[in-house]
Amino acid sequence: MADTPDSAPPAHPPGCVKRSIERWRQGASAAAEDWVAEEHPVALAYNGTAFAVMMATPCDLEDFALGFSLSEGLIAEPAQMLQVEVHRLLEGTQLAMTVREDAHGAHLAPDADRLLPGRSGCGICGTRQLERAVRQPAPVRGDIRLAHAALERALDTLRQRQPMTALTGAVHAAAWAGADGELVLVREDVGRHNALDKLVGALHRAGHDPAAGFALVTSRASYEMAMKAASAGIAVLAAISAPTALAIELARSTGLTLVGFARPGSHNVYTHPERLHA
Repeated sequence: MADTPDSAPPAHPPGCVKRSIERWRQGASAAAEDWVAEEHPVALAYNGTAFAVMMATPCDLEDFALGFSLSEGLIAEPAQMLQVEVHRLLEGTQLAMTVREDAHGAHLAPDADRLLPGRSGCGICGTRQLERAVRQPAPVRGDIRLAHAALERALDTLRQRQPMTALTGAVHAAAWAGADGELVLVREDVGRHNALDKLVGALHRAGHDPAAGFALVTSRASYEMAMKAASAGIAVLAAISAPTALAIELARSTGLTLVGFARPGSHNVYTHPERLHA
């Protein structure tokens, strides 16, 4: 079932605010109001220990907490996340998470783990050790088979499922579709990594098997995006823009099918093309 609200949608999507501007058109100016995307500090703490501050759009934060924790290896499975408390503060928002004692997040070491701020455009900012900056996920084992037409269908529908993008033009989207190309979940954020983390968290909270569908992102496919998708068990990641060389190598070694330049009528398959068919 598609990700639809239980009641009538708000007048504007969460994460958007109005600001007064001076608009110039054809040599004349006029006072106006414009919708802009919120960029907001979100602090993540595990069992009382601070881990990172990410710049994110302050909506779908429970999804973000779970998806970030999984993709960053703070928890190995959703069951290790016991509680998420969202605290709205003057300086920003704190996500106070309680995780099981057998989770990595329960035993953070200040001299080894990320304790520095992360920017909205960066997925590994603040990582102190090289081996934690470049990680190798477990092999992807999904046996999904997709028709190229399914990717086209998801791509076409995604344009209609990005309310924040339509209003502000300033955010990224990450979507998950079934094998038939029907979009099931979409999440938006000013940070492309945040959008994907929110999508992963939403998948698990809704009880979907990530390997039963594929992910589509409105950004380039960098190493971090490929790593997060593979870590989540997503077998196919399609990006509207280009992949990086490191993303291709990681996708090849983990068994992830990586698609880039997904556009109407065309796309490039960089790794494991056997999952796609005519």
